[in-house]
This record gives sequence, C-alpha cells and structure tokens, in this order.
Amino acid sequence: MKTAIITADDFGVSVEVNAAVEQAHREGILTVTSLMVTGAAAMDAVRRARRTPTLGVGLHIALAETPPALPPAEIPDLVDDAGQFRIESLPVALALVGKASVRRQLEAEIDAQFALFEATGLPLDHVNSHKHMHMHPVIAATVLKVGKRHGMTTVRAPVEPRDVLAKFEKATGLHIARPFARSVQRRMRSGGMKVPDHTFGLAWSGAMHTERLRGVLRHLPDGVSEVYLHPATGPYPLSAPGYQYEAELAALLDPVARTIVSDNDITLARFADL
Repeated sequence: MKTAIITADDFGVSVEVNAAVEQAHREGILTVTSLMVTGAAAMDAVRRARRTPTLGVGLHIALAETPPALPPAEIPDLVDDAGQFRIESLPVALALVGKASVRRQLEAEIDAQFALFEATGLPLDHVNSHKHMHMHPVIAATVLKVGKRHGMTTVRAPVEPRDVLAKFEKATGLHIARPFARSVQRRMRSGGMKVPDHTFGLAWSGAMHTERLRGVLRHLPDGVSEVYLHPATGPYPLSAPGYQYEAELAALLDPVARTIVSDNDITLARFADL
C-alpha cells in the first residue's frame, strides 16, 4: 500500500504562503500544513485553518528567522543582541550539548511554541521544525520530551530515499543529512511517535516543481511517504533566495498529479490518519 502525506511548510510566515496553502488544499492535493506560531501572519493562518477543518495543521517549530515565543531576556544564550535566534551558529550548537542552562532555555522556548499552538484550539496533526533543526540530537530529544507533554504523536524524520529520485532525475550533492535523519526516525519511534517511512523534499527544497512532484508520485515507494513543499502566491519578506514558490503551488494544483495519485492507488492522508 502507498500512502502520501502532502505537506506545506511555513504556514503563518506570510499571507502569500497562507493563501497558497488554503488554495492548494481546496483545489489541489495538499493534505497538511505546518504552522509557524510566531510568524508575522500566524493569526491569518489560524483563521484560514479554522474555516478549512479537513486541512491537517501541525507545529513547525521555528528556531531561526521568525521571532522567539519567549522574551529574549528569558533565553539569552539562544538569541543575539537584537533578540533574533542564533541557534544555527556553531557556538550555540555546541553549548546545547555542553551546558544544561542552555538546554533549559531551549526547552522553555519549545514549550512556549507548543503552548501558542494549543491556544489556537486547532488539533495538533504533527510536529516538525524549520530548517529541520530537530536533526540536532539535543533539539530532537527536547522536542520529544516537550512534545509528549503536549500530546504530540507524529513527527517528521527527513529520510529521503535518493534511489527513488534517481528513477526520474538524479539529485546532485551529498546527502549529508541522512544519518541525522535516520537517528531522528529511530529516536522518535522508540519514544512512541508515528513517523513516515520516507520523506521527499530535501534534495529539491524550494524547487519541487510540477515534473518533480509528478516523478515522486509515479515512483512513490510502498509505505507512508511525506512530500513537503513551500508554496506561496508570490515573494514575501522572508522569501528564501531562489525558491520557486509559485511553481510549487502550481505543482500542488496540477491535475495530472491528482490523476497519478488515482491511477497508482495512492491514499492521500494527514498525519492524524496514520
């Protein structure tokens, strides 16, 4: 059996993303989205989600780019002088391993983001993180610990089978994330979480255009696969350079993609359906 969870990340970061997510679910094959609770358009996203109850909404833990949920004074080791996250820097990544005080700040921030999601009243479909930062072992352990307190049951582990991609287009570059993704998959499953068998979206992040999405669906392996994209109706303040947001929206609306799903007996699902 083949099951596909089709995800849009960054829900709440901008109205352009929110509008694309709603359209892709209503008119296309999108099944779930991941909410950045501190995004500039988070409340707009929540309003759209409330009027679209068939759309699964999860928490997109953001430890970069968007503001923290907590006041910067409460997480001084995680932010810079302007109050912006600096967890991606090597000193902080190492401090998370070596300093209990920094780990406590991380736990408090992640807990605050879960609390903001709970305040929306939306069912928690799944959990993942912006830029896959939960592949850091300390962040993964903290997400599992905090998530259990908040009813988390399903998590993304970005294990992408490059051999599947090679059947229609060879992905370039080293897959350096694979061992960390495998570790997350093992950790979360041993912690009682449901985790998809495969995830597609890493090799062509921001460039999952129509032909690539068709290729993934045509060659989807047995089991549960997540395919994640970044649709938007146009550029916005935090747009990533080179990302093909409108092309990814077009891929989700592609009628051929829906036909491929039907012809290959693929079940479209939310994480909550697992």
